[in-house]
Amino acid sequence: MLTIPEAARLLHRNAGTLHRWIREGRLPLRMKGGRRFLEEGDIAALEEARVPLPAAWRRTATGEPMPDILAALRSSRSAHQSRGLFGR
Repeated sequence: MLTIPEAARLLHRNAGTLHRWIREGRLPLRMKGGRRFLEEGDIAALEEARVPLPAAWRRTATGEPMPDILAALRSSRSAHQSRGLFGR
């Protein structure tokens, strides 16, 4: 069982996005001892249901592979966090 913030970190999403998915019924919420939790299996099923990008969107206009900007951003953020450069 994961809390909403833990699941958000796992999915690389904002907690508000998970709250919206819960309201929309896309992600079931469990209650235990007055606390809200998400089942890991429900999160895995949500990840499996993601629609892949169309093939035409995977390449640039010149035919090169599309750069993974999100991976580069996450890598940069994690490097900064490990060095304590973010003020959290």
